[in-house]
Amino acid sequence: MAFDYEWEYSPRVTTLFGLFTVVAVLGWMITVALTAIHIFAVPAIPADAPVQGSIEVITSPWAYVFGIPLATLGGFYYLTTIGLALWWFDTRHPLLIKILTPITASGVAFSAYFVYLQLGVIGEICPFCMMSAAATVVLFGLELVILRQSTTPSLSSMGSDLGRVFGETNYAVVLFPVLVGLVTLAALFMIPLLPLPDVVPFA
Repeated sequence: MAFDYEWEYSPRVTTLFGLFTVVAVLGWMITVALTAIHIFAVPAIPADAPVQGSIEVITSPWAYVFGIPLATLGGFYYLTTIGLALWWFDTRHPLLIKILTPITASGVAFSAYFVYLQLGVIGEICPFCMMSAAATVVLFGLELVILRQSTTPSLSSMGSDLGRVFGETNYAVVLFPVLVGLVTLAALFMIPLLPLPDVVPFA
């Protein structure tokens, strides 16, 4: 693609983006595990049963937004970072690096608030949640290193070229993994709705 400006990447940027993608995938896997716990394990807990530790965090009022588990929303966050990372690998355009910066920064901000809730309000720790929080911090740190290792134009000078970047995108490479992730999350919510047979106890 020919643009009215130039950019330059350090040889390390490709490796850093590869590590970024791996961490984002691990974060997404954590959110899938937490979502599965919300859907399959939490409903089996009696309403009057005492809970503590991870389960107390997962069943707290702060674990849901409009009835949607925070873990599921975290899954959408990680899929967004995965999609943007794959988009960068496809186009190598610096605009995507600039777009990732506020997204990863917001991930750290939300994770910091959730960690505060665990430590200061709920008084219990969810290891999976803390692992996800650590992943968001790592993603933001990698994003900052990528910025330092890159010579990029200002965001204002690149914004008008977003349409041209879309035009040169290989959508199969970028969107297929994201769609697989979305279908996986949707399938978790659909399984309890299926007319499955009752479990037959062994004699």
